[in-house]
Amino acid sequence: MAAEGGGKETNDIKTQFTTREGVYKLLTLSEYSRPNRVPFNSQGSNPVKVSFVNVNDQSGNGDRICFNVGRELYFYIYKVPETCAPAPAADLSKPIDKRIYKGTQPTCHDFNPLTATAESVSLLVGFSAGQVQLIDPIKKETSKLFNEERLIDKSRVTCVRWVPGSESLFLVAHSSGSMYLYNVENTCGTTAPHYQLLKQGENYAVHTCKSKSARNPLLRWTIGEGALNEFAFSPDGKFLACASQDGFLRVFGFDAAELHGTMKSYFGGLLCVCWSPDGRYIVSGGEDDLVTVWSFLDCRVIARGHGHKSWVSVVAFDHCTTSVDDGDPPSEFSGSDEDFHEQIHFAAGRDRANSSQSRLSKRNSTDSRPVSVTYRFGSVGQDTQLCLWDLTEDILFPHLPLSRARTHTNVMSATSPPTTGQTITTVSITTTTNSSGTNANPGNGIIDSTFIANSVSKFATLSLHESRKERHEKDHKRNYSMGHISNKSSDKLNQLSSSRTAKAEAAKTLGTTLCPRMEEVPLLEPLVCKKIAHERLTVLIFLEDCLVTACQEGFVCTWARPGKVRQFSPPDW
Repeated sequence: MAAEGGGKETNDIKTQFTTREGVYKLLTLSEYSRPNRVPFNSQGSNPVKVSFVNVNDQSGNGDRICFNVGRELYFYIYKVPETCAPAPAADLSKPIDKRIYKGTQPTCHDFNPLTATAESVSLLVGFSAGQVQLIDPIKKETSKLFNEERLIDKSRVTCVRWVPGSESLFLVAHSSGSMYLYNVENTCGTTAPHYQLLKQGENYAVHTCKSKSARNPLLRWTIGEGALNEFAFSPDGKFLACASQDGFLRVFGFDAAELHGTMKSYFGGLLCVCWSPDGRYIVSGGEDDLVTVWSFLDCRVIARGHGHKSWVSVVAFDHCTTSVDDGDPPSEFSGSDEDFHEQIHFAAGRDRANSSQSRLSKRNSTDSRPVSVTYRFGSVGQDTQLCLWDLTEDILFPHLPLSRARTHTNVMSATSPPTTGQTITTVSITTTTNSSGTNANPGNGIIDSTFIANSVSKFATLSLHESRKERHEKDHKRNYSMGHISNKSSDKLNQLSSSRTAKAEAAKTLGTTLCPRMEEVPLLEPLVCKKIAHERLTVLIFLEDCLVTACQEGFVCTWARPGKVRQFSPPDW
């Protein structure tokens, strides 16, 4: 059965989709999973995550992939076949390394691209009980275990990243809301660390560890209320964007530990964050079912995107499709995610940002031809959908004449006819009501018929949706668990405190520059919005020849970019 936009369907699961570049196709024979390929029972487990690294193997196939499924961690050679050959891309029964953990589960991981070779890689793994392990899956060795006795933090590790440009420093975030800077050369000590205040600001503080000898952690950051769900370094490594359960995006100067700017979600917590390749824009997603675009230079929200029907779990920019075209080759936007991170240096990053800013400034010049600007980013969510979005000059430069139609929330009712040359785009909304007239499907998006009928002001009043929000949260905790946490009582208190604080903060910030009302910023619609999995999606990574997704069942899928595979299908088995 042919799907909308040329995609095929298998039980409503799309295996291809079309954009202006062409057709993206699922490489069904390049699927990675547990060796038995049996779907994983995801109830009570942590999200499946995927990490890549290139080891510069002389054979030309240096890509390596790591992913976690439940208590298991796998490390494989990553192969993408050039043709749809009737054979699997990898022998899943023979991973390079496989580990099964007892009493805890891996939650996240990250390779150090600076130290990766064909003989050795450094892989950090965070765990649900709070520890962080440094392993070498090629040598099958465990180098060190940090926070082994859980004296530093007892809560789940939510995100771990190597500091860009460093072979020894790494950053770890926890569901407690704290973030720690470690050095692989230092020990963690046999007693709980004592801290001294280094810097303090609005809803954040940075402490140093008081010790006579060097020990971990070097720094402790406490940020906002509730869990710190994800952080991301800017392309030049100078800034750090943090997405928190209290709904705030906070951007810090990393070295100076100074707050650069903040943004508030429209509703609920923020779960994910990413930077544009030139560092000018940050996209976040979370429990409001929206993707929000924030300008780093202006420190304000410039657009929101509505397409998901549940929480947004991952956002990512496509470095290969993003372009700034003024006649010069868009060299800074070519290559894979790994190439981008491996080649990054602080000075080079500044040059890239300055170059992009200079080229973008030509858009305002009357003596030069217009610059065509397109940022492509994607998102996946717990609704099992993949969305692709384009951020164009119409949104980036709203004060200039429009070259194409802009989409606003205040035209959704379509009560006034469009002006000449303008296209009115409406959002398709499906709701189900029960006998009492209330929404019977609270998890399927925050924009509903009430919002359309009663305008944005009533939707913006969070108190009108309080009971619906509570039902939504209960349903999510039951069906979309963020994973088992060993200290449940502590986390429940943190969640309760975070919920109360979030309600108070939402009332204060709605309608301000921190959180504009829906009609105050453009509303983007996705170029592509396709259901591609049976279980919630937890991974979206853009590579040079493909994009990679993964769902909570433990299946890691590769989607070939247009023209990257031969135009014929594999035989039916």
